[in-house]
Amino acid sequence: MDSTSSKWEVMVEARAAAVLTARFNGSGNFFFTGGEDRVIRLWDTRNGNLLTSFPELELEHEIRDVCITKDDSKLSSCGGDEQVLYWDLSTQCLVRKFGGHNDEVNAVKFNESGSVIASGDSCVRLWDCRSHTSQPIQIFDTFNNSVTSLYVRTTEIFAGSLDGSVQKFDLRNKTRLFFDLGSPVKCISMGNTGTCIVASRLDSTFQLLHVKPRSIRKGGTYKGHTCESSKVLGCCFTKDTTHVVGGSEDGRIFIWDLVSKKVVSKIDAHSSAVTSVDYHPTDDCMVSASMDGSVVLWKDPM
Repeated sequence: MDSTSSKWEVMVEARAAAVLTARFNGSGNFFFTGGEDRVIRLWDTRNGNLLTSFPELELEHEIRDVCITKDDSKLSSCGGDEQVLYWDLSTQCLVRKFGGHNDEVNAVKFNESGSVIASGDSCVRLWDCRSHTSQPIQIFDTFNNSVTSLYVRTTEIFAGSLDGSVQKFDLRNKTRLFFDLGSPVKCISMGNTGTCIVASRLDSTFQLLHVKPRSIRKGGTYKGHTCESSKVLGCCFTKDTTHVVGGSEDGRIFIWDLVSKKVVSKIDAHSSAVTSVDYHPTDDCMVSASMDGSVVLWKDPM
């Protein structure tokens, strides 16, 4: 990659209403999108064909996040209607609705086994997919503003919030780590090594955090993009965690070297804010989405 690269090739480009989330499944065989038109779409990574789309939901608000279980059998979505929806992927049938939220739900993530959904509104709430209870099985209410992003590991939950914090909850020993970034956090993403988090902040920086069992330590800061007012602005790592990838309000995607913090690639990707970006788990390709309604699958020819 060179410093002003436009070499990334467009593999697929699709259009809808403003798209707020785009994510690969665990194998990278397909990716899914959701946004303001309240439709969940699944796309084939190989050729960009639309595999299926869930019917328009009886909701008044947009889809803000979508996640899928490791075995690709179940899917969860959330949005501005203060609900978490739990879907059967093979039948496209809605299995359950988890209500009881106090605010708009910005993020959902499954645990490793797919038996629990974590959701973020003004708190982090855990829902048992196997139970028919209408109450969350656990609530983490240590935030002073909305939770915007989640990452879930086997026994740990990481959450970023508009209160400027990134918090880690250890479910084994019931401890919490708190790190104040000093500016609202729009998105967090964990690298494949499991030791680094990148956080998108509302001060036009991406911040690297080093995660250890008993501490969260500040790392490098990545600049050049613009983030001052967007609801969401996506970020992630490349598959080998050697580069940080982040969106910008001007529609560009930036790629930084993790260690030197230098911009190694800038892509003129969209005509409006890049709401979501996700890197393929094994290949040199990524998917991005934007407020302009476009979804683009990219390939690095290098």
